[in-house]
Amino acid sequence: MPPFKSILITGGAGFVGANLSVSFKRAYADVRVTAVDNLKRRGGELNLPRLRRYGVDFLHGDIRCPEDVDAWPQYDLLIDCSAEPSVQAGLHESPLPLLQNNLVGTIHCLESARRREAAFLFLSTSRVYPIERLNALPWREEATRFVWTAENNPPGLSAAGVAEEFPLEGARSLYGATKLSAELLIQEFAYSHGMPALINRCGILTGPRQMGKVDQGVVTLWVARHLFRRGLRYIGYGGRGKQVRDMLHVDDLFDLLVLQLEKPADWRGRIYNVGGGWRISSSLQELTELCRAATGNTVPIESVPETSPVDLRIYVTDSRRVENAYGWRPHRTVPQIVDDIVGWVRRHEDDLRPIIA
Repeated sequence: MPPFKSILITGGAGFVGANLSVSFKRAYADVRVTAVDNLKRRGGELNLPRLRRYGVDFLHGDIRCPEDVDAWPQYDLLIDCSAEPSVQAGLHESPLPLLQNNLVGTIHCLESARRREAAFLFLSTSRVYPIERLNALPWREEATRFVWTAENNPPGLSAAGVAEEFPLEGARSLYGATKLSAELLIQEFAYSHGMPALINRCGILTGPRQMGKVDQGVVTLWVARHLFRRGLRYIGYGGRGKQVRDMLHVDDLFDLLVLQLEKPADWRGRIYNVGGGWRISSSLQELTELCRAATGNTVPIESVPETSPVDLRIYVTDSRRVENAYGWRPHRTVPQIVDDIVGWVRRHEDDLRPIIA
């Protein structure tokens, strides 16, 4: 049983927030779980019946509005899953909505937790690491993917991937900048006010109930386009689909949070990289083959050679710090992730077709 009796989860109708809300309630029936969401993202409304079914309290509210935040019930742990998650956000339009949601909203959450003397768990992102530094790492092209080839690795990079010590100097996207700024503020609140706080820098989080888009939720997007027989595009780096990312099933993330919640004394603003590592990684080209095998469908794929200024050739997480601290290791493989999403989409095809087809 975790030491927290009341958990409030922002972004609670979104993919990560809703899954965590239900998982906590299923695991700890006596813990009050409150999901807060503004229902801005299409598809979030589909999670509301599921939240009610499992006994999760739902509040319609916006973390950008102090009046909404002030109306929250008492809690002793806030898990901040609310974010504009697209790395493209603010790139071709005003960055103000991104800043309001990811930075100002997090400030409101921090102040709310401070006033309630509550703990704070923040889901950050691997995109805090600088784009040019990552793309400058030596690499080679293999049959289905790009791989790093550095022998004399810079600080924070090893055969296991990118660790927390990787240098932070350089641009990282406006999205990444908001998350890094929030991390710094969380550490200051922990230092200045004694707030128990923990920061998990997550890579690609995936699994069932994610509403896949081109710039966020790529695994669900790939599965859905194969199931509904819609075309796809390999964008950037020559348009061959060899970019690589590691992935983490949302249930593996929940398994880690359970272990972290059981050790509140460790919550001193510590940062952990959290991802699947090389063992749970895939290129787009490899993901295409997995989707073909899982769905039995082949879809046309367009090649777009031009690369976005915020794209990465390779990113793989070194999670050894969090693995050693909590005895945790992700278990769901990429084929298992694809199969889980395929099963979910097939079970809810009529509801999902207008959203992710």
